[in-house]
Amino acid sequence: MSGNGKSYRAALAKLDRSQRYLLEDGLRLVKETARAKFDETVEMAVRLGVDPRQADQNVRGTVSLPHGMGKTVRVLAFAKGEKEKEAQEAGADFVGSEDLIKKISEGWFDFDKTVATPDMMAAVGRIGKVLGPRGLMPNPRTGTVTADIGKAVKEIKAGKLEFRVDKAGIVHVPVGKASFNPEKLIDNAKVVLTSILRAKPASAKGNYVRGVTVSTTMGPGIKIDLSQVRAMAA
Repeated sequence: MSGNGKSYRAALAKLDRSQRYLLEDGLRLVKETARAKFDETVEMAVRLGVDPRQADQNVRGTVSLPHGMGKTVRVLAFAKGEKEKEAQEAGADFVGSEDLIKKISEGWFDFDKTVATPDMMAAVGRIGKVLGPRGLMPNPRTGTVTADIGKAVKEIKAGKLEFRVDKAGIVHVPVGKASFNPEKLIDNAKVVLTSILRAKPASAKGNYVRGVTVSTTMGPGIKIDLSQVRAMAA
């Protein structure tokens, strides 16, 4: 058996697979299941009772984690003139216009998030086919196309994340690192859940939240008590 297999089995042995844990207990347990030699990301997967094929049930939004993600997010800003200076002063890692568009079209992707001023979107649209599939296309609905580009850069640097339901009806959102203390993970996770609950489409029928699981990058999934999660919407 490989070392990875042994580690996974050891982590699995800590769990009662039939039990749904309170969020606080689940996140404390998730730290114990972290076995990798690197600082694993702790992710929350929320299965929703929506049909993502319906435009009015395509759940998406943004959330600012109170304790961030424990990593430096590289932000690229499409801007020019005074707005270029504003983005630089706010802490953007890369700022430019046609020069960056050309670089990206040639295969450069050494950044994690993008923001843009509205006047840049016609030009940015030319590389939409390469940015879109990677989740890197600026979007006014998530606040990443804005005239207030300095504020957008600062929010991302401070831990603002985008979330979106996938084709299977699941939202995957990181809530921190395995090295975080449990309280930070719990705070981040509660803010994420609250944001997803608030994003419930008016057309969603029946139970909106169907399942919640937390796990580390390499660890097993830990099921969370749904009654506790649904009570957060009350």
